[in-house]
Amino acid sequence: MEPQMDMQQILAAAQQMQAQLMSAQQQLADAEVEGTAGGGLVKATVNGQGELIDLIISAGAVDTDDPEETARTIADLVLAAVRSAYSAAEDLQQQKMGPFAAAFSGGMPGGPDLGGLNLPGGLSIPNLGAGSEDDQEN
Repeated sequence: MEPQMDMQQILAAAQQMQAQLMSAQQQLADAEVEGTAGGGLVKATVNGQGELIDLIISAGAVDTDDPEETARTIADLVLAAVRSAYSAAEDLQQQKMGPFAAAFSGGMPGGPDLGGLNLPGGLSIPNLGAGSEDDQEN
C-alpha cells in the first residue's frame, strides 16, 4: 500500500502549483511572437495568449499595376503570416503550460491525480490532459 500524502502537503503543493501557473500565464500574456510571409513582406505579431496585436504589410507587397492580383496576394500573405504567428504562440503555450497539463492529468510520479482540482483563489484548470480539445490540430 502506498503512503498517503497528508492534507498539509497536498495544500502546499497545490498553492505552489497555483503560483507557478499564474507566473506562466503572466509570462504568456507578456510574450510576443511573430510570424512572417512572403520573405518578410507581411509580419503578424500575436501575444502568448494567441491574440493578434500587430500586422505590418510592407509597401513592397503592393503592385500598383495589378491591384486585383495584389489584393489576393496580400490576403494570402496575411493569412500565412497570421497562421505562422499563431503556430509560434501555440508552441510557446505548450512550452509554458505543458508541465501543468501533465501534473493535472496525474502525470506527477508518486503524486496525487489533481485533475479537476479547484485551487485556492478560485483558480480551476479543466481539460488540460492529453486528448483535450485544445490538443487537436486544425
